[in-house]
Amino acid sequence: MAAAATMAAAAREMVLRAGTLDMEEEEGPLGGGPGLQETLQLGELDITSDEFILDEVDVHIQANLEDELVKEALKTGVDLRHYSKQVELELQQIEQKSIRDYIQESENIASLHNQITACDAVLERMEQMLGAFQSDLSSISSEIRILQEQSGAMNIRLRNRQAVRGKLGELVDGLVVPSALVTAILEAPVTEPRFLEQLQELDAKAAAVREQEARGTAACADVRGVLDRLRVKAVTKIREFILQKIYSFRKPMTNYQIPQTALLKYRFFYQFLLGNERATAKEIRDEYVETLSKIYLSYYRSYLGRLMKVQYEEVAEKDDLMGPSLRSRNTIFTLGTRGSVISPTELEAPILVPHTAQRGEQRYPFEALFRSQHYALLDNSCREYLFICEFFVVSGPAAHDLFHAVMGRTLSMTLKHLESYLADCYDAIAVFLCIHIVLRFRNIAAKRDVPALDRYWEQVLALLWPRFELILEMNVQSVRSTDPQRLGGLDTRPHYITRRYAEFSSALVSINQTIPNERTMQLLGQLQVEVENFVLRVAAEFSSRKEQLVFLINNYDMMLGVLMERAADDSKEVESFQQLLNARTQEFIEELLSPPFGGLVAFVKEAEALIERGQAERLRGEEARVTQLIRGFGSSWKSSVESLSQDVMRSFTNFRNGTSIIQGALTQLIQLYHRFHRVLSQPQLRALPARAELINIHHLMVELKKHKPNF
Repeated sequence: MAAAATMAAAAREMVLRAGTLDMEEEEGPLGGGPGLQETLQLGELDITSDEFILDEVDVHIQANLEDELVKEALKTGVDLRHYSKQVELELQQIEQKSIRDYIQESENIASLHNQITACDAVLERMEQMLGAFQSDLSSISSEIRILQEQSGAMNIRLRNRQAVRGKLGELVDGLVVPSALVTAILEAPVTEPRFLEQLQELDAKAAAVREQEARGTAACADVRGVLDRLRVKAVTKIREFILQKIYSFRKPMTNYQIPQTALLKYRFFYQFLLGNERATAKEIRDEYVETLSKIYLSYYRSYLGRLMKVQYEEVAEKDDLMGPSLRSRNTIFTLGTRGSVISPTELEAPILVPHTAQRGEQRYPFEALFRSQHYALLDNSCREYLFICEFFVVSGPAAHDLFHAVMGRTLSMTLKHLESYLADCYDAIAVFLCIHIVLRFRNIAAKRDVPALDRYWEQVLALLWPRFELILEMNVQSVRSTDPQRLGGLDTRPHYITRRYAEFSSALVSINQTIPNERTMQLLGQLQVEVENFVLRVAAEFSSRKEQLVFLINNYDMMLGVLMERAADDSKEVESFQQLLNARTQEFIEELLSPPFGGLVAFVKEAEALIERGQAERLRGEEARVTQLIRGFGSSWKSSVESLSQDVMRSFTNFRNGTSIIQGALTQLIQLYHRFHRVLSQPQLRALPARAELINIHHLMVELKKHKPNF
């Protein structure tokens, strides 16, 4: 509708413009002419008015001409007057239609008006209700402030009453003796947990009463008598239990216990508690620590002094692998039965009794004395720790501190004794066995749930490990710096130093296999390298290569045999010496076959090389040489085999090793002669007459079996 109105206005304006233009064309600028159809109604147009400005009219006309509708009408040649009338007619129709629409919707409009009126009434009532609510909230807010003030005052009174109640409750709880406490002290056995709990409660109440008495609390007089009687009863029951417990220790036990220690404990508790019925727990603990620490220290000092009198005689200072070959010194390099000290049966066997051993004139190695000493220490320490935890009702750091208060001086004395002994000890096997004894005793203490000795075991190992490593390093250095020429006369039999090393190394390897230690294996590896170098240096003293090989094989075989008796077959030491022995044995077999069969060996190698290079034709010039080899082998092989067999059996001390070398030599001889047969089967030598004199391989094998011992 707005667009239609706009178009109508534009049409009317164009009509006016068109009428004016027509008048100007027909009548001229001043008057009408014959073409004028109707009178021009100018209305109250005042051309003399100041508002009539021609420039503005031109601008207005120009703006209208720019209008799109006007442009479209001018282009199409529409009669603007007729178009204006048409538009006005359409506007009238639209206006009438709009009026009819309003008339049709009059009921809805009236209904909408009624609804709006009703909403206004509802909103007015809501406004009245909200006003009433606002008034009520104002009164409630004032009441809340009053309640807050009353609540704050009540909270202050409550806190004050609770503070007073707490103080009074602590006082009453500390003074009142509950019936459960009385029943437990009078009737419950000492071993029951509730007796210990109520005993602690009794101590706490006694302390609280003493504290309140110091403050002048009059109510303490009402409970003092009851607490004293209960305390006397509790001490009496505890004393009877302890005396029975300590007295029971005098009976024989599976494990060893210090002689008279149980009886001394019995006497201590009997005398001390009998004369000090009112003694506090701290006084009992302090007296116990002082008494028992003296008992343990005195006993162990005496026991160690007597124990060392049944030890083997000490070896010479700084004895090592390169020392003189004396039978008395071999004990520190051989294990023998000494390793049984770490077996399960021997480890926890009864301890040595010095005076009994002295009467039998028995002597023991240091590790046996060490085991006996530390097993007694382990057993008594475990008993002492468990007794302290049970009797004094302590655990954790408190039990650890109390245990060391009792045993600390004894442990320190034992460490000093061990340190003094190790300063002049050069028995590596003994030290290594002591290390493994400590490792096993530490596991036993852990199984018994006694952690109090952990630090002591670490201190003992801190003394043993450095000494053991030092002794091994001294042996390594001794072997490294030894000059073979200073060892006197040499022969091809196993040297006493290599035998000593084999015994020593196998002992350490067998012990280390139970609880492996990488550092020990490294030191043994260094020692093995130096011994191998030493054997090579000694072998170089022999003039002939054959004697050198015999010496090397004898020593390698001896060391391998000793190691295999104790070490595992897959150990590094066994594998190393096995490889060395195999290499030297193969070299010796070649050296052994060279004098009688060297020509045959050389020809076979040369011929096989020519055949491999495709130069077999060069064999045609070797007929004379081949004939000589065939006849020479046939005439002398039996005597040569017999001679080398006797030579081998004379050269090697180990019959089994000599037999193995003979078997290897004869096997290699058969293989050599078989290769010789293959060379002679070549076309270049197949027609050689001397081939008829070749010995049959099977016949040769049968004959050679006769020269193989135990073949």
